[in-house]
Amino acid sequence: MSLEKKQLERVNCLLAVLAAGGNSFYAGKLGGLSAVGSLEEFSERVPFTTKGELAADQVGCAPYGTNLTYPLESYSRFHQTSGTSGQPMIWLDDAEGWEWLRGNWEWVWQEAGVKAGEAAFFPFSFGPFLGFWAGFESATSLGIRAIPAGGISSENRLKMMGRLRPEVLCCTPTYGLRLAELADDARGLGVKKLIVAGEPGGSLPEVRARLSAAWGAEVIDHHGMTEVGPVTVGDRDDATLLKIRHSSYFCEVINQDEKGVGELVLTTLGRHGSPLLRYRTGDLVKPVETSDGFALKGGVIGRVDDMVVVRGVNLYPGAIEEVVRSVPSISEYEVIIEEVSAMSEVRLRVEGTGAEELGRRLQEVFSLRILVEEVAEGTLEQFEMKSKRWKK
Repeated sequence: MSLEKKQLERVNCLLAVLAAGGNSFYAGKLGGLSAVGSLEEFSERVPFTTKGELAADQVGCAPYGTNLTYPLESYSRFHQTSGTSGQPMIWLDDAEGWEWLRGNWEWVWQEAGVKAGEAAFFPFSFGPFLGFWAGFESATSLGIRAIPAGGISSENRLKMMGRLRPEVLCCTPTYGLRLAELADDARGLGVKKLIVAGEPGGSLPEVRARLSAAWGAEVIDHHGMTEVGPVTVGDRDDATLLKIRHSSYFCEVINQDEKGVGELVLTTLGRHGSPLLRYRTGDLVKPVETSDGFALKGGVIGRVDDMVVVRGVNLYPGAIEEVVRSVPSISEYEVIIEEVSAMSEVRLRVEGTGAEELGRRLQEVFSLRILVEEVAEGTLEQFEMKSKRWKK
């Protein structure tokens, strides 16, 4: 059976479950629709779902909202979003939905080449963050020794790694660089792979090169969201590509610009208890055709709400990150976005030397003169989870 037929079959299964009643959030949006004849018809007839709608629904019907297909007592898993762009959203899963989600994370481990008997180190706290729980549980189910390292300092995490010598480190690109900076010799800690997520850096050549050099390890990108689960993993044959779990998600890219960059829209095909249909993720991506559908070139380039237009030039967080990381002497940075005479202006604050060199490189890449200000070490915020470097 072709991928398109498999996706259509799963789309119709989802529509049939929702048409049976119980999920009042989608009852109004779907108007009784229980099946479609093609994926094109699905896209034409089913409206987008937005984060704003979901957030408003949870405020109006606190605390969980109405996007629950089954009775509340059917749900045993609680998670919530990071809240980097608003109030955190709560997400519940029933046993079936959680098994589907965990299976997607098993695919990430397998595609990354992690084997049973190896150890994976998680240097962040459990909390309500879905990615940790799903990644941790899926690792143990595959026979991977999962080491939790939350609630302790970076220095003590490095001591743990020196003693336990895990083959795999899971973290954000920013925190991977930070740990390497604090370590006496990160290359001597035994890490063979870094699986990074939460930021664009894992698919950016300069960031990936810095991480790989610092740890002496392979760097594999990955991305997902609490609302949808784990979606992609880096292609080990072409590190600039993120492979999509097409069997679990119907993916669309809308509003593409002249460079092919658009917003990723996802439908979850196995999370019937708390589904999302045509969800506007806010992630900016560039799809490229592959033998099994399409992949994302350059990973997740940035966020729709982070993109800024400066004198006619579209600036994405990932594009700025790539240039910054090409100057090795810069350790940390932040981007300040200001409105001047009704126009957006951008300037950077950096720790380390190389501000003048960075200014030249930014002008070469973007044909824009961007002010770069050097600040004292320790001035800028350090991050363990998702970084918040764009200040508006």
